[in-house]
Amino acid sequence: METILTNARIVLETEVVEGTIAFDSRGIRAVDQGRSALPSAIDCEGDLVTPGLIEMHTDNMEKHLVPRPGVLWPNGLAAAVAHDAQMAAAGVTTVYDAICAGYDSGSSISRRDTFEMLIRAIKDGMAEGVFRIDHKLHLRCELTGDDVADVIAPHIDHPLVALGSLMDHTPGQRQWRDLASLRTYVVGKTGKSEEEWQAHLKSRQASASNVPKMWPIVVDMFRSRGIPLASHDDTTPEHVDEGVASGVVISEFPTTVEAAAAAKAKGLRTVAGAPNVVRGGSHSGGVSVATLATEGVLDGLSSDYVPSSLLQAVHTLTTRHDLALPKTVGMVTWAIADALGLDDRGHLRAGLRADVLRYRVVGETPVVRGLWCEGRHVM
Repeated sequence: METILTNARIVLETEVVEGTIAFDSRGIRAVDQGRSALPSAIDCEGDLVTPGLIEMHTDNMEKHLVPRPGVLWPNGLAAAVAHDAQMAAAGVTTVYDAICAGYDSGSSISRRDTFEMLIRAIKDGMAEGVFRIDHKLHLRCELTGDDVADVIAPHIDHPLVALGSLMDHTPGQRQWRDLASLRTYVVGKTGKSEEEWQAHLKSRQASASNVPKMWPIVVDMFRSRGIPLASHDDTTPEHVDEGVASGVVISEFPTTVEAAAAAKAKGLRTVAGAPNVVRGGSHSGGVSVATLATEGVLDGLSSDYVPSSLLQAVHTLTTRHDLALPKTVGMVTWAIADALGLDDRGHLRAGLRADVLRYRVVGETPVVRGLWCEGRHVM
């Protein structure tokens, strides 16, 4: 059945128009200015209508699989369904679930324990058609792990694998160049004693020797299959050069203005954290993402660990940093689609997938009022 939304403020690439959008399961049929007189049209009462949001890097599903420290939920698919509903409630219609390989967080239940459960749950959920929205797999490759290539090898040919990222969380560099911030994060998350923290730090620093060995192996695994690659936590122009030499197309979560500017100069897309925008800064000592946006070196946003931060960041950048709404909406829709080569979605154009979001802003809070994924009403 065709859905018609009218009396809406429709956010296009360069402007916001008062108009009407019509779509069904085959795609967007028309986007027009003015109101529809058809009795079947839904009056949006001036709500904003945008493309469905696209999230390229979130580990939010981990919270549903490990809801409390030391608690591993026994049903992976149930955790995935709960995560799916939360992403839909945030306005997301396409999510790249970031599953971490080759990394031991040091907690009682590590990502080594959950990797296979997370992968299997996403595969099963998509195969059984139980999700509200579209899920793809983003394999986060922690290159300090000596087994990272072995961990991803059984999955890399699966059609859901659509993105890989190259990570090096060695203490003292990139995201964790500030050891005090790392200590606060690890001790707060795991409750380690000072002695345990020091042992953890020593072990993590020793594993840095794996990075130069694993980097070319993992790069070849993705590039030989045509899967796009992102570099993670670029901090210096040299980090960017290293990524460019490996065929990276996205610099995600650059930690300095210098790195983001270097990435843009080399033709990479830059994506940073929406929670950073909402909170007013980084929890790990990195650059303010709002600064990246106002300096013109930011292309897109990722919710990372807070799904609702996407829309909140859009409106924070608009109301507090004077960026135009089409620009900020683009950071969570068409800019991400274009960076990932998703040419069938991310824009409100006739012929594209009908991934459509309706919401309004109450005070400073965006509130989702309707969501359609491939024309299907899911929220």
